[in-house]
Amino acid sequence: MKKALCVLALLTFAMTAFAQDIKIGGIGPVTGEAATFGISTKNGMTMAVEEWNAKGGVFNNRKVKLIFEDDKGDPAEGATVYTKLIQQDGVVAIVGTVMSKVTLAGAPICQAAGIPMISPTSTNEKVTLVGDYIFRACFIDPFQGTVGANFAYQDLKARNAAAIFDLGNDYTKGLAENFKKQFEKLGGKVVAFEGHPSGATDFKAQLTKILQAKPDVIYIPDYYNDVGLIAKQVRELGFKGPLVGGDGWDSPELVKIGGTAVENGFFTNHYSSEDKRPIVQDFVKKYKAKFGAEPDALAALGYDAMYIMLDAIARAKSTKGTDIRDALKKTDINVVSGRIKFDENRNPIKSAVIIEIKGGKQVYRTTVNP
Repeated sequence: MKKALCVLALLTFAMTAFAQDIKIGGIGPVTGEAATFGISTKNGMTMAVEEWNAKGGVFNNRKVKLIFEDDKGDPAEGATVYTKLIQQDGVVAIVGTVMSKVTLAGAPICQAAGIPMISPTSTNEKVTLVGDYIFRACFIDPFQGTVGANFAYQDLKARNAAAIFDLGNDYTKGLAENFKKQFEKLGGKVVAFEGHPSGATDFKAQLTKILQAKPDVIYIPDYYNDVGLIAKQVRELGFKGPLVGGDGWDSPELVKIGGTAVENGFFTNHYSSEDKRPIVQDFVKKYKAKFGAEPDALAALGYDAMYIMLDAIARAKSTKGTDIRDALKKTDINVVSGRIKFDENRNPIKSAVIIEIKGGKQVYRTTVNP
């Protein structure tokens, strides 16, 4: 009898251990300069985890436990939370983070530990070059900067462009440099190329230099908080032409900060809630029901990145880092932001959209394929 009870106890313990939750780390800036980005991304991740758990988990009835950490938009804080998730919490994979400068601090930690990582939104091309455990769900700066330049030159018919960007941010510098390279390749002229310090609120010195060069269009690849202020100040100085930027504009706070100054503004983005594909409209409907707000691209990419990671774990039927990494490389899946396959550098091959600020709202303009 005692022997039978012991066997039963061991079987029960084994089954419990076998079905224990799979810990996945999530990272994003839910406080700091890009807080709305982090909140949207976290919301998207949470939705994806809840959907997988509602279906019975990832494999062998094992459900997902999301452990989310705030990196505050700071590389040092990011390195700390990446280390915590791996060493203290024992996560098997990480989805994060949002800002390229923070991701570049965290990616080497994941690579060294053999922990697969997928960034939802870090577009700097250096991110995935850290190593073979590092993936991303978004397009990269060269593509986004190129699309912005093509749109300015071909659609807006601009021939003289200027750029203003944050000198302390790898993301903004990368977009500005790639915009300049492509705009000049098309035959245009970049008449002013001005950097500003991180945390600045007065941009009139740089903007005065820019306007003296008489640009047709100004490229502003900063985050929404800076963009709103720059737009107001450049309009106050008399510029009435179009403003173009990157996915860092994608926040409801942009119009709140910039008001009518951001009208005649355009930015490259990863998805539009106006996309009529059923997968997009289903996501928008569920997100609105859960969070009471329209999902932005950060929410969509947070959802997609988590979904891609969980799909890889399900196909691998393993929580071993090498198995998850190898399954990620073979990804071929339709998600909210489009069909995802990875190239040799673990970057997705996908399209971009152009969004216009019109009447205080984001309006879909066009789709640009790679």
